[in-house]
Amino acid sequence: MPSQAHSEPQFSVLHGDQVPAGMAVEEIGTQMVPPREGVLGCGPTREHLVTRLALCQSPRAGQHGADSEEEASGILPVRHSYCLSARHTPVVELGKFERMKFKNSNLNDGHAQMEEEPIHLHPFLKREGLTLNRKKTLAADSYPIMLWWSPLTGETGRLGQCGADTCFFTINRTYLHHHRTKAFLFYGTDFNIDSLPLPRKAHHDWALFHEESPKNNYKLFHQPVITLFNYTATFSRHSHLPLTTQYLEGTEVLKSLRYLVPLQSKNHLRKSLAPLVYVQSDCDPPSDRDSYVRELMTYIEVDSYGECLRNKALPQQLNGPASMDAGDFYRILAQYKFILAFENAVCDDYITEKFWRPLKLGVVPVYYGSPSIADWLPSNRSAILVSEFSHPRELASYIRQLDHDDRLYQAYIEWKLKGEISNQRLLTALRERKWGVQDIKQDNYIDAFECMVCTKVWDNIRLQEKGLPLKRWKADITHLSCPEPTAFAFSPLAPRRSSLREMWIPSFQQSKKEAQALRWLVDRNQNFSTQEFWALVFKD
Repeated sequence: MPSQAHSEPQFSVLHGDQVPAGMAVEEIGTQMVPPREGVLGCGPTREHLVTRLALCQSPRAGQHGADSEEEASGILPVRHSYCLSARHTPVVELGKFERMKFKNSNLNDGHAQMEEEPIHLHPFLKREGLTLNRKKTLAADSYPIMLWWSPLTGETGRLGQCGADTCFFTINRTYLHHHRTKAFLFYGTDFNIDSLPLPRKAHHDWALFHEESPKNNYKLFHQPVITLFNYTATFSRHSHLPLTTQYLEGTEVLKSLRYLVPLQSKNHLRKSLAPLVYVQSDCDPPSDRDSYVRELMTYIEVDSYGECLRNKALPQQLNGPASMDAGDFYRILAQYKFILAFENAVCDDYITEKFWRPLKLGVVPVYYGSPSIADWLPSNRSAILVSEFSHPRELASYIRQLDHDDRLYQAYIEWKLKGEISNQRLLTALRERKWGVQDIKQDNYIDAFECMVCTKVWDNIRLQEKGLPLKRWKADITHLSCPEPTAFAFSPLAPRRSSLREMWIPSFQQSKKEAQALRWLVDRNQNFSTQEFWALVFKD
């Protein structure tokens, strides 16, 4: 494979990476940084990661545009915070990070520079860490080191207890060549060619945490890249730590009648409300959901509150950033009979709160997204699946039928009225997962991911001490499985495809070349330049 750069400026359709001809060759891989001392804090490197710290769990409002969820008029969901001080505090007050003025964010040093009033962080409620500087050296010399190459946690050093096993967790890249460094932890959205821990030693495990949409980093969804990792925590049920139910607190919220509006009241409200509601502000994603909804709107009335296809406005008091999880917003949605729950991407087991929210509220979800969604329904008749209809016209006809027949409609919420969840797969997944959602009594899924890696590293240490063969773990393509995006084309009268819609298919196709090029360079096990990478990607 060639090693010289292409003569023309290179452009990554997916990530917008540009490599102008004649640029200086930049070495990638072992980039050392001095240790950062002082109080531990939230120190992600990129502005979009800081944004999701402020939004509390999932990086939806990032510069990669993971989905922005159903944010209507700027509404963003409240989730767990990745900040150290809130590892066991699921909901963090929004505005905590609004005082921050971020300087330049340097991807190479693993730290974002922040100017703000000091924030005093409190100790963990569980798995306390040794954070005093004088103890860090002792900890690192005594226990296996887990180095977050993506500085997701912002922790410069913490001794974490995982059952009977103890590991030292850090984002400090000066531990790259430390003899006790055993594993490198990556956050998928921030996994890129600009910085990799190369050369990779035989005892260095790579672990991937990626709960996000494929549109954040398509390279990961191809066999050459996903198989670089020994351990994974992804939305796939086949992952070493499955996060398929990451947006579901438990069975009680599904069975709860707190927001349920009686059918008789919903029928009365139909005088002023459409049968269907749609709330999206991340427009034209890879699933092409807006094209489907636009076509559906020609056959049946839909109230749309988000930036995408908006035809109805929310009350002013619900235009704030925390309103997506506000009770008043829930009560508005709960008045509808049906919610269009369309994911931003079509991937097995990629299921977000778009699906779970209507079920919690007692509204029937009209779902489009994961092809495997039937495996996760609370009961056989709890959602309407778009994939079962050949055209939006047929779907609209079926919804009108349910809208006019209380007996047929009631069949879709009977499971909730009775508090009966018959899906054993769902019940088992919730019962056996090793992490919780908005539950201060349980570790969150980042804790669980760290401990999974720590425990597996210790398993091999014990095998080595006994002179036994080590166990090798390796991810496969089922750990992140998404087909190439497709676009709906229902009618020649449909609006001209937006530039964003036009981007996703070529982005996915180019990402295959990026994955192959990256794998070749990583297998070579030497530092490489951006020019080398793009020359391979754009090789004729």
